[in-house]
Amino acid sequence: MAYNDFFLSIKEKIDTILLENKFTDIELLERIEELIGKENDENLMYLSISDRINMSKRIFNSIRGFGILNSIMEDEDVTEIMINGYNNIFIEKKGKIHRCEENFESEEKLNDLIQRIVGKAGREVNQANPIVDTRLPDGSRVNVVLAPISLRGATVTIRKFSKNPMTIEKLIEHKSITEEVAKLLESLVKAKYNIFISGGTGSGKTTFLNALSNFIPKDERLITIEDSAELQIVGIENLVSLETRNSNTTGVGELTIRDLIKSALRMRPERIVVGEVRGKEALDMLQAMNTGHDGSLSTGHANSSLDMLSRLETMVLTGSEGLPLDAVRKQIASSIDIIIHLSRMRDKTRRVIEISELCGLENGEVKLNTLYEFKENEKSKQDCVDGELKRTKNLFRNYTKLYSAGIDISV
Repeated sequence: MAYNDFFLSIKEKIDTILLENKFTDIELLERIEELIGKENDENLMYLSISDRINMSKRIFNSIRGFGILNSIMEDEDVTEIMINGYNNIFIEKKGKIHRCEENFESEEKLNDLIQRIVGKAGREVNQANPIVDTRLPDGSRVNVVLAPISLRGATVTIRKFSKNPMTIEKLIEHKSITEEVAKLLESLVKAKYNIFISGGTGSGKTTFLNALSNFIPKDERLITIEDSAELQIVGIENLVSLETRNSNTTGVGELTIRDLIKSALRMRPERIVVGEVRGKEALDMLQAMNTGHDGSLSTGHANSSLDMLSRLETMVLTGSEGLPLDAVRKQIASSIDIIIHLSRMRDKTRRVIEISELCGLENGEVKLNTLYEFKENEKSKQDCVDGELKRTKNLFRNYTKLYSAGIDISV
């Protein structure tokens, strides 16, 4: 009997047993191991101990866990999982995308997995609500799109949750920033500058936000707001984490980032961290930054710092159509102090490529004063980017918050 046929045979027998009995996880695993041992001897399979253990895990995961996802998730080098239908799985490993050899048995099995993932997070996904953002129990971010919206079957994209939170020390080690920049960012966070992190998909915005959050004084009250919770903020006891909620099957019960920001303002926050702004909630975030909640942090998708300003304008206007553009730009200029732009380079490394301060309006537009720019050096090649953040000749203008915090640093 072939290995896969043997596996399916054991799985079928376990499914039959489960129809008549209820087992705890430990009891189920023991029953699977017992049955594999018995069938192995009867069918003369000669499975090694490691093969038996792996088969036990695989069968258990297909029933109580997340099936083949469990084995993929256990690989520390895998950072992203892309399921394009039941028989088309890709993984990102060390910055490169590979096709996975394993597949789901059928579209039905994939849909069962999706319902298990979504259900564990208390969310719903169905024909009436075919798109959902959720998370795995370990914090990994999940996006689901069902057929027929996804033409080739259900699509699941998983951004793996790092077991070891990112720190500034690791960013320096990975050459994303320099020690000089790290000291500056520490001072800016402690002095309560409002910082916005921009970048493209997969550029490391949330990871960088996690690292910056380590500089927040431990005695402050912090409120985080996210679509699906993935921030790994440690060491702050007075922490409130809020997560959005989709509407139920009757179309009620939705809680948006905008709703949560408004609620957070009544919770006496000292700082507010918005995981990512995508739409009309941008206005609420800016108003929070500009009404006594200095030191707030957020992220957004853009190709450059200038693009991020344009996107913020568009997002604000989406939620407040009657607001004049000049008023929007004044709000942005008076709310955000610093923009840090990240990029995923051609060699798949993630770098900070620009740090700028906002310096009010000039000729009706928000003025960006670039402080640091990433410069490639002579060692840089097509498949290996080398370089570092270099200080520009532009003078830093906004020392006010540094002085108020009693921090003496020359930028």
